Amino acid sequence: VQLQASGGGLVQAGGSLRLSCAASGRTGRSYLMGWFRQAPGKEREFVASAHTSGGSVYYADSVKGRFTISRESAKNSMYLQMNSLKPEDTAVYYCAVKMAAWREAMYVRGRDYDYWGQGTQVTVSS
Repeated sequence: VQLQASGGGLVQAGGSLRLSCAASGRTGRSYLMGWFRQAPGKEREFVASAHTSGGSVYYADSVKGRFTISRESAKNSMYLQMNSLKPEDTAVYYCAVKMAAWREAMYVRGRDYDYWGQGTQVTVSS
């Protein structure tokens, strides 16, 4: 399984970005995709997750109401729409896939995920 993340960039505070993550290879139709981020000097943290077969969508408290995760099954892709961006959102954002995931479960630990993309830089200026 390969994951290709894109869409990062430099934006002013209050602006928006849309991250994309395209999965290829033997993903099957049913898996969980998550977004994580890692800021300089900080640990990687969970941002959001959604299952390709529906079910609950989860967000970290720090992004609730500002970020939205969505799926496009035909393209085996998932997106993270980020609005009202803040300087503290600055980080490298990673998409990750967990196979054999329960649709309603929340997986927030990086080690729960099986495959990772290369990361895309998001920088929010004040």
